[in-house]
Amino acid sequence: MSKEMANPQASLQGLADGDLTVLNVLTRMIEGTFEESGLDARTFMLVRMAALATLDAAPASWLMNIQAGGEAGLAPESIIGTLIAIAPVIGTARVVSATGHIMKAFELAENAQ
Repeated sequence: MSKEMANPQASLQGLADGDLTVLNVLTRMIEGTFEESGLDARTFMLVRMAALATLDAAPASWLMNIQAGGEAGLAPESIIGTLIAIAPVIGTARVVSATGHIMKAFELAENAQ
């Protein structure tokens, strides 16, 4: 068992709170897919945002991607624009759910400070 999994409950709680350091394999997987995609960082993050909305992803997933998007120079307006662009495809219910999860992600970030 890896040292990250010495306390599985703490690892799961950390992951639920958006702390990917508890499972370094996820961070490495994301970095690998970015490199392999051939996309610029901004486009890569917008595609991920669209996928998160489609999957009705949890707030912790949004938190991690919003933080990475900010590092890639992604403005919040781009996230909103992406949600608007995909709304006809995934439906308004998913978009509204995504916005709720995004707001909860911001709460997670505030509580972590």
